[in-house]
Amino acid sequence: MIKLTVLYKLKPEISEKDFLEWRLTEHQANNSAIPGVVKTDFTRIDSAWPDKNDTPYRFMTTVDWPDMESFKAGFYDPTVQESLKKNLEMLQDPVFLIGEILIDQ
Repeated sequence: MIKLTVLYKLKPEISEKDFLEWRLTEHQANNSAIPGVVKTDFTRIDSAWPDKNDTPYRFMTTVDWPDMESFKAGFYDPTVQESLKKNLEMLQDPVFLIGEILIDQ
């Protein structure tokens, strides 16, 4: 299983309320519809450890694919990448992590 994890915060001029209205509906449906996606989650980050008041990120998205081949086919699809480029205009300091799940309990 391949997991894409995206950590990010919004640019200062982006309304969190408006972002959440879009992110929890239209964008969640779009993420789920990417070819090969098995599961996708969206998280608002409320604190961090050990300094619970100091986190550089506000949100986290995770998306799972069954294998690297389906991840590459889905995530790097030109239509998905074009949409991603537009969506990134709202984000500040995004980090994209791609990893293989070794244990899934």
